Amino acid sequence: MRILTDIPQEDIEKLDALAARSKRSRAAAIREAVKLYLVSNANNNDWIARGAGYWKGRDDIGDGVEYQRAMREDRTPYDEI
Repeated sequence: MRILTDIPQEDIEKLDALAARSKRSRAAAIREAVKLYLVSNANNNDWIARGAGYWKGRDDIGDGVEYQRAMREDRTPYDEI
């Protein structure tokens, strides 16, 4: 399918340079850019999966529930109670 779109001249120049370096046409570079954009935004609402495991392997907080309790009680986690 063909489309008509306005792209700033500065971006066209950068796109042409990128396409030339990779020995592709401007159209091929645009098709790849669109594909990458769609793939990177396909699961944009899956914020839980994207954030899962951020604290994995952290040794400084120990048990997550104890850490939360300590923060709520305004104390350092694992203080003697």
